[in-house]
Amino acid sequence: MTTKNFDEQNPACKIMTFRPTLEEFRDFNKYLVYMESKGAHRSGLAKVIPPKGWKPKRHYDDIDDLVIPAPIQQMVTGQSGLFTQYNIQKKAMTVKEFRRLANSDKYCTPRYMDYEDLERKYWKNLTFVAPLYGADVNGSLYDEGLGRLFKSNLGLYHTG
Repeated sequence: MTTKNFDEQNPACKIMTFRPTLEEFRDFNKYLVYMESKGAHRSGLAKVIPPKGWKPKRHYDDIDDLVIPAPIQQMVTGQSGLFTQYNIQKKAMTVKEFRRLANSDKYCTPRYMDYEDLERKYWKNLTFVAPLYGADVNGSLYDEGLGRLFKSNLGLYHTG
């Protein structure tokens, strides 16, 4: 994994796909630095295909009391293709509270015909109901003893 000037990589801001080895995947924070060195951050999204042999957590029943220290509400205003976004930090909440919100009528996924229909609904409603993100939550891709911790982001979007 070599690094170059971040601004020289991925000038078209394309979504990139990565296939780390099991060893690289175990130190995911280090692998994220590598991905950014390739310019993955420029698109705001990257696809990571887990290596053969990786096993996801068997369950997530043990995370309800995990605290999301600084949820972010994304306020969007504007019209006719010109929009401004403000991030507002909300009070801390547990994953259990976040899950309750995610399953509420306000944030649950609406009925849709296909992903293009779902995306249209998302953009249509973005200025009416602000998405809520549970950013910088400490968690793990592995069951205990199988890997290091990383920070993850959760998101709630109203599209219906």
